[in-house]
Amino acid sequence: MEQAKTDLSALVALPSVHGAEPEACAEAAATVVELLAGLAIPGIGREQIQQIETSDGSTTIVAHRDAEGDKPTVLLYSHYDVQPAGDLQAWTASPWELTEREGRWYGRGAADCKGNFVVHLASLRALAELAGDGADPLDGLGLTLVVEGSEETGGGGLDDLVASRPELFAADAICIVDSGNAAVGVPTLSTSLRGTANVTVTVDTMAAGVHSGQFGGAAPDALAALISMLSSLRDPATGATTIDGVDFTGTWSGMPYDENIFRSDAGILDGVEVSNAAPVADLVWARPTATVLGIDCPPVEGAIGAVQPTARALINLRIPPGMDPSAAQDALVAHLEARAAWNARVTCDKGAVAHPFMTSDGASTGSVEALLGEALASAYGAGEVAEIGSGGSIPLTTVLQEAHPAAQIALYGVEDPAAAIHSPDESVDPTEIERIALAQAAFLRAFSSVGR
Repeated sequence: MEQAKTDLSALVALPSVHGAEPEACAEAAATVVELLAGLAIPGIGREQIQQIETSDGSTTIVAHRDAEGDKPTVLLYSHYDVQPAGDLQAWTASPWELTEREGRWYGRGAADCKGNFVVHLASLRALAELAGDGADPLDGLGLTLVVEGSEETGGGGLDDLVASRPELFAADAICIVDSGNAAVGVPTLSTSLRGTANVTVTVDTMAAGVHSGQFGGAAPDALAALISMLSSLRDPATGATTIDGVDFTGTWSGMPYDENIFRSDAGILDGVEVSNAAPVADLVWARPTATVLGIDCPPVEGAIGAVQPTARALINLRIPPGMDPSAAQDALVAHLEARAAWNARVTCDKGAVAHPFMTSDGASTGSVEALLGEALASAYGAGEVAEIGSGGSIPLTTVLQEAHPAAQIALYGVEDPAAAIHSPDESVDPTEIERIALAQAAFLRAFSSVGR
C-alpha cells in the first residue's frame, strides 16, 4: 500500500485531461508504461508494452503476455485520463496533489480512474511477491492490460482501435475496473450500465434581441420557449421522465437503493424531495432520464433588458439496458420539435450515442462472476456480494462485447459514492484500493486454474 500511494501520487500530479493538456497526457502515458514495465511479471516487460496512438489523438497502452497451453486470458482495463478540475476554489487543496484527510486520499483521478489502475499494479505486485523469484505468479494465465487515454471525452479512439485490431483485446474474461462499491466496505459487482444519447437543441425566434419594455409580452421570447420545452421532459409532481415514445416502466431486480442513503450520497438538501415516480434503484439504474447539462443564454451578471432571440441547451439522455439509444434520441428530438412554443424555429443536433450494457453471465461454477464474487466476499470478509447498476456509461464495454461475444465481462472498482468523481474534492478510500486489489489477485489465481 505504501507503493500504491507513491504510484497514485505520481499519477494524480499529472493533469492528464485529454484534448486540453497534451504534455501532461504524454507524461501520464509514459508513467503508466514505466509502472507496468517495473512489475515482476514474466512476459510483461518493456518489449511487450505498446503505446498506440488512436484516432482521437490519445495514446492507449496495451501490455500482453500469451497464455500457456489451455490456460485462459484475462483483460484488465482502466484509464489514465481525467476530468478537468473545474473551479479550483471549490477544492479544499490542489486537485493535482494527492492529499490525505480523515482517512481518504484526495485529488483528481484518485478514484476515477488512476486509483483503479493502481489496483492493477498492487494486485500483480502482490502475486509476484507470493510466487517468489523465478516463479510465474500467474501460473500460465494469459494477461492483457489496457490503459486508455480518452475515456472521459468519449473514448472514441479506443473504440476505433478495437474495431480495427480486435485481436489485441481477445480474452476469456474482461475486467472493466472503472466502477465502485455500493458503499465503502460493501463488496459490489456492477451488472448494468445505462447508455447515452445527447441532443443539442437551439431555439430561434427573432433576428435580434429587442427592448423588453417596448416589445415584451408580444415578442416571442426564445429563452421562455426553450424553458417550456425543457420542462416537458419531466413530470413536475413526480419527477417521472415524460418523453413521448420512451418507455418509463423498467424495474431493477438487484440490490435496492435506500432513499436515505441515496439522499446522503447525492448531497440532497434537507427538505428537498427525491423523485417519487418509482423506487430509487429503478430510477437510476432501470429507467431513462433526461438531464439538462447546460444552457446558452445571457448570464445574470451584466444582463440587459431585452427579449432573447435565441437560446440553446444540451440535453443528456440516459437509457437503461434493452433500449436502443438511436431510437430514444429520435424520440427526444421529435418530442422537442412537437413542443415548439409560438412556432419557434427549433434545430436539434444529435450527439454520439453509447449503448447500454448488462452482464449476460450467470454465477455458474467457475464463471467470472462466481469467482470474482468469491474473491470479493473473502477480501471484505462479507457473506455476499451486492449487485448494483450504474447510471453512468462506459461505451467501451459494449464495443468489447461486440468484438468478443464469448468473453465474460465484469465491472468493479474503487469509486464508492463518497468519491465525488467528476466533482471537486474527488477522493478514494485507500482500504478500497487494498481490498479490491486483494480480491483481484485472488481472482487471477483462481481463474488461472480454469481451462478454456
